[in-house]
Amino acid sequence: MALPNKPLGELPAVENPEIAEHECDILIVGGGMAACGTAYEIRKWAPDAKVILVDKASLERSGAVAQGLSAINTYLGENNPADYVKMVRNDLMGIVREDLIYDLGRHVDDSVDLFEEWGLPIWKQKGDEGKTLKEGGKPVRSGKWQIMINGESYKCIVAEAAKMALGEQNIMERIFIVKLLLDANKPNTIAGAVGFSTRENKVHVFKCKTMMVACGGAVNVFRPRATGEGMGRAWYPVWNAGSTYTMCAEVGAELTMMENRFVPARFKDGYGPVGAWFLLFKAKAMNALGENYMARNKAMLEEYPPYGLAKVPATCLRNHLMLKEMKEGRGPIIIDTATALAELGKNMTPKEMKHLEAEAWEDFLDMSVGQAGIWAGMNIEPEKVPSEIMPTEPYLLGSHSGCCGIWVSGPNEDWVPADYKWGYNRMTTVNGLFTAGDGVGASGHKFSSGSHAEGRQTAKMMARYIRDNAGFAPALKQSAKELADEVYKPVKIYNQFKGASTSADVNPNYIKPRGFMFRLIKTSDEYAAGAAALYMTSGPMLKRCMELLAWLREDSEKLAAGDLHELMRAWEQYHRLGTVESHVRHMLFREETRYPGFFYRSDFPKVDEENWKCFVNSKYDPEKKEWSVFKKTWHQIIPE
Repeated sequence: MALPNKPLGELPAVENPEIAEHECDILIVGGGMAACGTAYEIRKWAPDAKVILVDKASLERSGAVAQGLSAINTYLGENNPADYVKMVRNDLMGIVREDLIYDLGRHVDDSVDLFEEWGLPIWKQKGDEGKTLKEGGKPVRSGKWQIMINGESYKCIVAEAAKMALGEQNIMERIFIVKLLLDANKPNTIAGAVGFSTRENKVHVFKCKTMMVACGGAVNVFRPRATGEGMGRAWYPVWNAGSTYTMCAEVGAELTMMENRFVPARFKDGYGPVGAWFLLFKAKAMNALGENYMARNKAMLEEYPPYGLAKVPATCLRNHLMLKEMKEGRGPIIIDTATALAELGKNMTPKEMKHLEAEAWEDFLDMSVGQAGIWAGMNIEPEKVPSEIMPTEPYLLGSHSGCCGIWVSGPNEDWVPADYKWGYNRMTTVNGLFTAGDGVGASGHKFSSGSHAEGRQTAKMMARYIRDNAGFAPALKQSAKELADEVYKPVKIYNQFKGASTSADVNPNYIKPRGFMFRLIKTSDEYAAGAAALYMTSGPMLKRCMELLAWLREDSEKLAAGDLHELMRAWEQYHRLGTVESHVRHMLFREETRYPGFFYRSDFPKVDEENWKCFVNSKYDPEKKEWSVFKKTWHQIIPE
């Protein structure tokens, strides 16, 4: 007989959980900034609709902003939306949906004004300390688009506003939605979703007329640089499992730019942010010889016009230059925090200098406490000694400096190309299924404020959708019991075969989520341009990766879970697998190196503007169970 599954007090899972069925007009899946934006806005446009928000975690501390932030990275202020489009277009190597970015740019500041109104402290320049942004107060900028905040409680503030607007009785927390459901009668139309409680043996089946899915991007889809207990220290929140991409793709939503990934350069091991140190504190990065590697390798940027020749070169190209130093033995790469603070403190009083040092530490305590812990544990005082920085493992996301995600309709306005607008703004290619934040593809650099604003935009469109389809009565293809059996399949497998071995984690009949994850991230890391391969891959490597993922897909049918925590992990790994498959499928199709510094195709090592200045999209047919990958035309809307 197998040893106990986990002697840690996790709630054992039963084979026949309780089933609860719910009906609503609007279902919001997710609890991050985008979902909070939708929850805050929806009552204005659909005051009589039945709305339910379902969050895998607790709304107060879920999503990418859960731990806090030290800056709002998208605030236009004196800038204009056209310049915002140019910045995003350049940073993402040219291929973006300019309609979506412009549309967001003209609305995002309104969300930032709300944050301040709700109590978020936003730094102001001297003389404007008592003024709000609405009153003309000038924020302290750490860059052209970023403003500094005291943001440890950022998400709590935004979540509170969402709860008050929607009503706490309409928010269901600790419920993990794992599968979306198409309508039984109307083709290509969303009708509901199914998930389970992570706190009790209960499956929840939802029927809805329209749905917004915003469950964040994907973490731990590549082997992280931090290992062992350090695997929990990732740059992006570890609970983001690619659920947005996999669940929407499985019901037929068209994906776009899934070959794109983000490889942030961060403080080594602690993943602490470097933005404020570069932009606000004016710290310099250098190689181990004390050289400015950006200046040393400047000629490399000239190979990538216009993206490398801009005032701020594309993020991936900055990585590209750093990787050259590391490959040629001039590492480690360091950021000179000590000199930066010393330079800033030359004309400061001791009291002002103390305040500056406090702000430097708060940059991490607001959003990356682990980095402060790493420094303390390694006897590093940033005002005295430099620290290492290094490119992390890849992440898949659509709201930061990455743009993978779902193909959505843009605003229905004259200036928007016809093939960018086929339905309601931010609606996917599945009728009634909307997304925002990390879910929207080809539209990066939204960050926290932009995700919230996009969620609000989506709310308005969802309200219009239910008015236009007032007669739609959703019907599900499967019974609630059939859906519950599917959700709890890993539990049934575990209970059926647990007696075949003396260890709960090693069994010839099933695979546990942890072992499954290790296989997945080893495969992606070694074959699909992970950190261990210095982000290098090729056509043959990617084809081999797909073969290994196909075997893992077979084994996903044998995932086993003995308690509710493992059941959550099992479904997270299933979602991660779908996301990685999409990523590799797109990387293989795009025969160029569009994002040097994020990944390289050794067989196509250059950017190919002539043949690949286009979107790569893919679509899964739920009926035929077949994938197609294809090019989609890119349109330039904003001139250079």
